[in-house]
Amino acid sequence: MSDKVVTRFAPSPTGFLHIGGARTALFNWLYAKHTGGTMLLRIEDTDRERSTDAATAAILDGLSWLGLTWDGEPVSQFERAPRHRAVAEELVRMGKAYYCYATPAELEAMRESARARGLPPRYDGRWRERDPSEAPAGAKGAIRIKAPADGETVVHDLVQGEVRFPNKDLDDFIILRSDGNPTYMHAVVVDDHDMGITHIIRGDDHLTNAARQMVIYRAMGWDVPSMSHIPLIHGADGAKLSKRHGALGVEAYRAMGYLPEALLNYLARLGWSHGDDEVMSIADMIAWFDIGDVNKGAARFDFAKLEALNGVHMRRMNDAELLDIFINTLPYLEGGPAIAARLDDTRKAQLLAALPGLKERAKTLVELADGAAFLFAERPLPIDEKATALLGGEAREILRGAHAALEAITGDWTAEAAEAAIREYAVARGHKLGAVAQPLRAALTGKSTSPGVFDVLAVLGREESLARVADQID
Repeated sequence: MSDKVVTRFAPSPTGFLHIGGARTALFNWLYAKHTGGTMLLRIEDTDRERSTDAATAAILDGLSWLGLTWDGEPVSQFERAPRHRAVAEELVRMGKAYYCYATPAELEAMRESARARGLPPRYDGRWRERDPSEAPAGAKGAIRIKAPADGETVVHDLVQGEVRFPNKDLDDFIILRSDGNPTYMHAVVVDDHDMGITHIIRGDDHLTNAARQMVIYRAMGWDVPSMSHIPLIHGADGAKLSKRHGALGVEAYRAMGYLPEALLNYLARLGWSHGDDEVMSIADMIAWFDIGDVNKGAARFDFAKLEALNGVHMRRMNDAELLDIFINTLPYLEGGPAIAARLDDTRKAQLLAALPGLKERAKTLVELADGAAFLFAERPLPIDEKATALLGGEAREILRGAHAALEAITGDWTAEAAEAAIREYAVARGHKLGAVAQPLRAALTGKSTSPGVFDVLAVLGREESLARVADQID
């Protein structure tokens, strides 16, 4: 085995890249990056009924959006079936596997008999030592591996520790079906060996497979890769993760306005930690990650924590970088395409200028788009319910005076100049600043919350600001 670490992510293309798969990919990627190794990608598309090209494309798209790049071309497991067959037949020649001609009825009788005795269903080994010449005429047999009958198989797992499996529980499982198709159990071993995989990092639902797969490795005389079985993700209530908990495809998280880096930070912290560090950059995660530090117990997925963490990443991000991600994400956000259609250079500049105030109030890009909506609104502005309430009573009279004060600004139109004019007006008329700022905000944005009202004036510019205020006086 080479000294260089080679990991792999091996999804089945039967649906989108779900959040548990994304975390498995992340742990493989981080371990490879941390050790200066490589991560390969294998599409486990042997289930022809359920595997689709659309799902493969969605998985590749999800990984690319997250920035989890793989080395080399993705490998199709299905296309490697001839190699899987060849290895199964070689095991027969070596006396390590055999053809079994048990009929479906015989197998069902074995299961019934085991159930009646309160035992797990097992193949009884009836063809293990029989001569192939006894095979029924014209029957195509399945190939079964000769599993060790006594002792135990020990999996040395970097996360779960030493896990022991009594060999009597393994039975002679099928590696090649009678139709010539390899089983998943067998294909995985051959692929991992041929791809030079040194470290297998996958969900702990595969832990029982590890013992069976070791039987094939040993029969072929191949090195067994290092194994790490990571705990599954549960919902906040401790139940197995389902759609209502957030077991969605990563494309749903993009549509909900999460940043890739924040989602990766959150996923990394599900089951792995580095001291008390909650907020991590990609570089931090690569520097700190060690598979041995992953917890054995299931992690709990919590949307509120993900949202809060996303807000922190947005506030920390450079404004130009955040604007870039925001613009690239618009096609996936609800109402985003409408914003994208109106995003000319002037509005991009306005949006960049407004970002420091907008990102203080937003935890997701969806909230950011909502906060920025006033920039793209056409006059006369739609006024929401709360803003309408701020424009009642004497508010219009106050706005008339505010409009005059703003109109009188002679120098550059800046947040500072606007603030000085409004403060002077408020003092002169005996108004509290809030009594002027709140209706002003409602007139300028159509909402009761926004970035600082003087920043809004500066971003909108003199002409648009005065026109929006005038709309609410007339």
